[in-house]
Amino acid sequence: MDAVILAVTEETPRVLTVAGNDAPRLPAGPLLGSDRTLELALRRFVREQTGLRVGHAEQLYTFGDLDRSERELERRLAIAYLALVRESTPTENARWLDWYDLYPWEDHRLGRPAVIDEVVEPALRVWVSAAAGPVERAVREERAQVTFGLDGASWDGVRVLERYELLYEVRLVGESSAGGEGLGIAMAGDHRRIVATAVGRLRGKLTYRPVVFELLAERFTLLQLQRLVESLAGVRLHKQNFRRLVEGAGLVEGTGELAPTGGRPAELFRFRREVVRERPRPGVGTPWARVAP
Repeated sequence: MDAVILAVTEETPRVLTVAGNDAPRLPAGPLLGSDRTLELALRRFVREQTGLRVGHAEQLYTFGDLDRSERELERRLAIAYLALVRESTPTENARWLDWYDLYPWEDHRLGRPAVIDEVVEPALRVWVSAAAGPVERAVREERAQVTFGLDGASWDGVRVLERYELLYEVRLVGESSAGGEGLGIAMAGDHRRIVATAVGRLRGKLTYRPVVFELLAERFTLLQLQRLVESLAGVRLHKQNFRRLVEGAGLVEGTGELAPTGGRPAELFRFRREVVRERPRPGVGTPWARVAP
């Protein structure tokens, strides 16, 4: 079993890793006979390896590709879980890793990342032109355009796994490059692929589940909420439109308290838990709707 534990601190989304032989890896452990459930096993080995206690967790995916094992034609299955926590200090063996250090092409908060124009797009153009025939070339071209928002195509923030897998295929990431070097920090085995699956899942949930509130303190300002959503989505949002959305959708309510900000005091809000019964999809909208390609 593998654990993808995500937190956000000071506008930096992070994933919890433990030391590996050559590269960081996810906390992982076997299911023991004494573990009554998979979730209890998850909490046990995460606590043993990192010192952290996991609250809410959900099953992410089951990974079982042949290349997960170091032995040829041996299949190793791993059930991955996703957990959202508020960051705390782990044991010396574990550390938090900025997920944009893993996927530098995903952070569009300051505009389109230079790595896309300077490295990714040129490599994808070569990959497209190397296709065996016109049909394959058309398929490759469409895949590159849709995945990375090229040639006027829209950027879809949820396609994190698709982007990583395409870069893996083109050998632009360390896990697939001959020398083990490439874009972003490489992880042990297929763990960066597992994290990409989790990040895509979390970004998708922004649109229809109030998952962001799992990462916030009980009381927060609307600016803190906006910055948290931006850090997860990897894009900047329009301040007034965002506030109208979360207030109009009944996601938050004022507490009547003020937070010192160094300037004009800001009102503190709390999550309205009743919204999950009032609306079928109580999310924060689609942050990528207006991202320029």
